[in-house]
Amino acid sequence: MKYRLALAAATVGFASMPASAEPVVAQAMAKPVGDRVIAALSRRLFPLFDTIGGDPAALDRVKAKPGVATMLAARAGRRTACAEDVTCIAQALVWTPSETSILAEATPQGISTADDGAAAQARREIEGINVILRTFGLSQVPRYPQIDGPGPIDPLETRARLQAADWLSRTPRAQSVQALDPSMDFALALLDVSDRTDAIGFDPLSGGLNAAAMKRARSLDWKRWRYSAMIVTGVGPETPDTALSPFGKYHVRLAADRFARGDIALIIVTGGRAHPRATRFTEAEQMRAALIERYGVPADAIVIEPYARHTTTNLRNATRFLATLGAPLDRDTLIVCNPGQSEAIASAAFVQRNLTELGYAPGQIGRRVSPTEVEFRPSPLSLRVDPRDPLDP
Repeated sequence: MKYRLALAAATVGFASMPASAEPVVAQAMAKPVGDRVIAALSRRLFPLFDTIGGDPAALDRVKAKPGVATMLAARAGRRTACAEDVTCIAQALVWTPSETSILAEATPQGISTADDGAAAQARREIEGINVILRTFGLSQVPRYPQIDGPGPIDPLETRARLQAADWLSRTPRAQSVQALDPSMDFALALLDVSDRTDAIGFDPLSGGLNAAAMKRARSLDWKRWRYSAMIVTGVGPETPDTALSPFGKYHVRLAADRFARGDIALIIVTGGRAHPRATRFTEAEQMRAALIERYGVPADAIVIEPYARHTTTNLRNATRFLATLGAPLDRDTLIVCNPGQSEAIASAAFVQRNLTELGYAPGQIGRRVSPTEVEFRPSPLSLRVDPRDPLDP
C-alpha cells in the first residue's frame, strides 16, 4: 500500500529530476532496451505499426507525409497541456477520426499483409489503441463487461496504472513507434500493468500442447477427409474453481463420439481464459485433456485454440488455425456443440452479430446436419488482425 501513498511524491520527483543526474557518457552510448513481453504483445496486437517501428526508414517516410508532422505536433501539444494529470494524458492520447485518417493514409503500401490493405489495417490498429485507452485507462464499459476490461478496481490503483503507463511510454523501448507517437506504448503498458497480456499467453501456438498435431498435420492429405476439422466451441463456466463447465463436458462427449466415425481429419477445441473473469483455467486446454484422458482420443488429433472469448471468435480463430496448419480453406469443417448454441450459430442473428462485432463473416454457415452439428466453410477474411479486441485480436 505504501507505493500508493507515495505516488504523488514520486511523480513530482520524476518530473523534477535534473538532467545532470543522468550519467553523460552512459547516456551517449546506451541504446533502447528491448522488452520481450511488450515486444511480443506489440507484434500480436499491432503488426503493422510494429513493423514500422522496427524500420527507421519506414518511420521517417510516415513522418514526412503531408499533414503528419502538423497532426503529431497538435497531439503532443494536447498532452503537454495536461501537465502531470495522467487521466488527462490518457484522454489526450485518444486518436480523433481526422487524426486516424491522416496517419492511416500515410502508411506505406505493401507493408501489411491484410487483405484490405495497409490503410485499413492501420485504422484497425489505431482504433485498437483507442479501445485500450478508454477501457483500461478511462473506465469505459467494454462490450462484454462480465469478462472483458480491467474489472472493478480501486481508484488509486487506476491512477497508479495510468501513471506507470505514462512513465513506461516515455521510457525508450527498442523497435517501438515512440518516435512517432507514444500512444501505442501507453496502450501496451496499460495492458501489462493490468495483467491482461492474454493475447500472447500461449504463443507460439505451433509448440507445446499442439506440437504433436502440428507434426501430423504436415503429412495429412486433406482431400481424404469429409471434413478438414471438427470445431468444438466453448461454453465457459461461471464459478472460479470449475475447470470445465457442464456444457463443456457435454461438448467433449459429442466431439469424441463424432470423431470416432473416422471422417474428420482433426479436432480444434476452441475457448480461452474468459469465464469467469480472471479464471486460471483455459477452456480449450481443459477440453483437450478430457478428450485424451476420458475418451482416449490421440493427442496428435487435437489442437487447442486457447484465445477465443466468444462464439464469433471461436470460428474466426479456428479458421486462422486451419491456415496455420496448411489446411485448405475451401473445404467444409463441422461445428459440434449443444443444440441451443448450434441453433444460434445457424441463425440470421448470428450472421448479424459477426458483422457487428468482427465487421465480416468468419465463414459461410452451411446446413445443420443434426441438432448438434453445423457445417462451416472458413473465410480468409478471418486472417485480419483486429486489436479492437485487445485480449484476443
